Amino acid sequence: MPKVKTLEERLWGASVLKMSFRLRGAEDSPAFKGVYPGVLRDLELEDEAVETFIKANKERVEKAARGTPTE
Repeated sequence: MPKVKTLEERLWGASVLKMSFRLRGAEDSPAFKGVYPGVLRDLELEDEAVETFIKANKERVEKAARGTPTE
């Protein structure tokens, strides 16, 4: 049985995904528009919660989206 993710873990994953597209200027791309809504649905999140998480953890999220260590 898979481990149930915490709210913070779900927000982290969605935030890093969104930021990776944002950093490339690709939030309007078909790829983002095709993937992101499904991620929100599957993780049972709202975009507003993801944006709030990004604002509160911007540096860490950006580093992870760029593929650089966060520690």
